[in-house]
Amino acid sequence: MSPPKKQKPPITVPTKIVDKPLSAQTRKRFYKAVAVATEGEGFGPILDGRSVRTPGKRPLLVPSRPLADAMAAEWEAQGETIEPATMPLTQLANTALDRVADARDILTDELVRYAGSDLLCYRVASPETLVVRQDAGWGPVLDWLTDRHGVSLAVTVGLMPIEQPDAALATLRRVLDGLDPWTFTVVQGVTANCGSLVLALALVDGRLSAADILVLATMDEIHQMELWGEDREALERLARMGADLEHASRFLSLVSEAGSAAKVFG
Repeated sequence: MSPPKKQKPPITVPTKIVDKPLSAQTRKRFYKAVAVATEGEGFGPILDGRSVRTPGKRPLLVPSRPLADAMAAEWEAQGETIEPATMPLTQLANTALDRVADARDILTDELVRYAGSDLLCYRVASPETLVVRQDAGWGPVLDWLTDRHGVSLAVTVGLMPIEQPDAALATLRRVLDGLDPWTFTVVQGVTANCGSLVLALALVDGRLSAADILVLATMDEIHQMELWGEDREALERLARMGADLEHASRFLSLVSEAGSAAKVFG
C-alpha cells in the first residue's frame, strides 16, 4: 500500500493595509494552474493544487460556486505580475473574511455615523437646476427608506450638521445587524465609496442599480462639469467609482447564487 499523498500547504496572499478592500501587493506571478475546490460549505480558488488563504491567514472560501469561479478567473487572468486592481472580487472576499469577521461591531458603528451625515440629507440652496435635480433624485430614495425600513431621516439645506433621530439610527443599526457578512461587506464598501448608507442599502435591496447610484452620488460633480466643461481628474474619479460600484453589485449577485449567504469564516 502506497503512503498517503502529502498535501500541499496553503498559499497566503501577501497584503498591505488599505482603507478600501484588502488586496494583495503587486508581485510576480508564482503559479501556473488555477482551479476551484470545495471545502466544507465553501468554495475557493486553488493555485497549482494549493488552497489560498487571505492576508489574515484564513481559508479563501466563499459560499457560492459562481463567485469562486469568477475569483478563479481573476487569478487566471493575471500576467507576469499579480495586479490587485484587476481582482476586485478577490479583494471583496478578503475584506469579508478578514476585516468584517474581526471588526463587525466597529464597522457597524462607522456605518451608523455615516447615516448621521448621509449625503442625501444635505441639499444645496442654489442653483435651482441642481436643487431640482437633488430633490427629484434623492427624495424618492429617502421615501423608499421610510417605506422599506420605517426610517425617516431629517433633511437640511447647506452643510451645517444636523442630528438624526435616535430611533432612526437605532433602526438602521438593526438593519445592518441583520445582514450576512458578504452583503455587509458590500454595504460597507459602497457607503465609503459614495458617502451614503441609504444608497448602499438601496443597492443591496435591489431598489437601485450601480449605475443609478453613480448618478445620484455624483450630482454635484456632474453639474459642475455641465457648467464649466469636463475635468480629466473628475472624470477619472467618476470612472473609478463607477467601476467599484459595478464590482460590488456583481459580487452581491454572485453571492446570492449560493441560495443563502452562508457564513464561511474558517
